[in-house]
Amino acid sequence: MSNKNAKENDNNGRGWLLKVFLITFILSIVFNYFSSEVVEKLNLTVSIIVLVFFLLLGVSLDLVSTAVTAADEAPFHAKAADKKRGAKESVKLIKNADKVSNFCADVIGDVCGVLTGATGALIAVRIASSLQMTDFTIMTMLMTAVVTSLTVFGKGACKKVAIRNANQIIYVVGICMSYLKLKKD
Repeated sequence: MSNKNAKENDNNGRGWLLKVFLITFILSIVFNYFSSEVVEKLNLTVSIIVLVFFLLLGVSLDLVSTAVTAADEAPFHAKAADKKRGAKESVKLIKNADKVSNFCADVIGDVCGVLTGATGALIAVRIASSLQMTDFTIMTMLMTAVVTSLTVFGKGACKKVAIRNANQIIYVVGICMSYLKLKKD
């Protein structure tokens, strides 16, 4: 029986990795298109708002990634028994913490990281052009430094918050998931 469970876990692991690969591939194409084609056509203010959105999304999902690995499942079983909204979803998140963490931090988080870099580069070129700079290198380096620093700062600041408030964070995510859940007919 132990061999059978090991084989099932191995097969589930490979299936998950294939799903993650495909989801990441598709999201990268979609987000990259959005970043390069759409942002390029937007005015500077809206482009900066898009950049901030991707940055905050990456930082927020890193918060969820850390929280799900630190959350305690037991309190959610009690809430589920009391039929509290989001409790079942929270249990499911915690039971799948490895996959949830991988999806939030690695799939979405890394795609957001790449997109903030690409969007930041487009913004830097636009700013350099408007300042009639012929060499975009300095502006691109400054923008890259700002985006990278803000991302690392945000993720670092969220780690302690996520660990200390893991159950509350996962419960909020569980509640949000319960509202997004499609009803099965």
